[in-house]
Amino acid sequence: MKQPDFDGQIALKGSPGSPYTRKMLAVLRYRRIPYRYLQTQIHAQYDLPAAKVALQPTFYWPGKNGELEAVVDSTPIIRELEAMYPGRAIVPSDPVMAFLDDLIEDYADEWLTKAMFHYRWHFDEDATQGGLMLPRWGSVTKQEAQISPMSDSIRDRQVNRLYVVGSNDTTAPVIEASYLRLLDILDAHIRNGPYVLGSRPSACDFGLYGQLTQLTHFDPTPMAICLESTPQVFAWVDVIADLSGEFAAEDGWFARDALPETLFPLLHEIGRVYVPALLANSAAIETGADTVQTTIDGQEWTQSPYPYQARCLTWLRQAYARLDEEDRRDVDSIIDGTGVERLFVKQAQSTS
Repeated sequence: MKQPDFDGQIALKGSPGSPYTRKMLAVLRYRRIPYRYLQTQIHAQYDLPAAKVALQPTFYWPGKNGELEAVVDSTPIIRELEAMYPGRAIVPSDPVMAFLDDLIEDYADEWLTKAMFHYRWHFDEDATQGGLMLPRWGSVTKQEAQISPMSDSIRDRQVNRLYVVGSNDTTAPVIEASYLRLLDILDAHIRNGPYVLGSRPSACDFGLYGQLTQLTHFDPTPMAICLESTPQVFAWVDVIADLSGEFAAEDGWFARDALPETLFPLLHEIGRVYVPALLANSAAIETGADTVQTTIDGQEWTQSPYPYQARCLTWLRQAYARLDEEDRRDVDSIIDGTGVERLFVKQAQSTS
């Protein structure tokens, strides 16, 4: 088969059940970047290159040799798109605000996804619905006799993979309590925005949105929680889906010295749960331990080591190290006392 011609547009292959697919579709809409969305089932119709890692969404654009290149990982893709397409940026121009954007997006992608995976496959009702829909999203043309075995297989496989994100009977109370707090934090904060870092969206908005499309709009248990406790957040997720008509004011991001008080509970939440998870995971990988064991929010936490999140910690530390002295001082002032500062203690000491 011949490689498809996308008429100069970016193409991405994904699924409605993928929070990262939803994240990136919303990014493309807001930034008004022309794109082709290939539903998962359409993949067989094209001669598309394989990505090094099979993840959703997979983006396709011309590589250095002019042939289609398959790329994955939403965070670096967002930064590449910033360079490729000027205007309507979602990375703040102020380095301090850009750093906060990195931090919050990483929390959404790597911690909030634990809640997404946990709620989908830990509870019977949610797992049954997930098993029913995932194969149907993959192909709407299959007959029930083909779909039913796939549903059972997908459900069993995903339930057995809960350990990958750290969801188990020990960690469940920590994950669930953190989700409840996030809903309350967002409910209070978006009234000052309506976006996380001001009156125009940033990458972190889309990171949170991606996970919440599943938690608040698909999986029955967390959706019911959101509708009952924080319907404003439910509405916010609907709004983020398509911001193509939103006006991007140049001064739309908060000033670093005028952050609303409602932003700090979010930073405290990151320091409360995500920071200890990152540090413990990194320590386990450095020592070659088979298990990550630590305490999060005063409760036992145990999971398998996750090499990718060790790289996330490295990237956050590199972003911190790239700040100049004044910017780093302002970041330190903002994160002081939130628990986030624990990620950068060694680097702060080395630059003093």
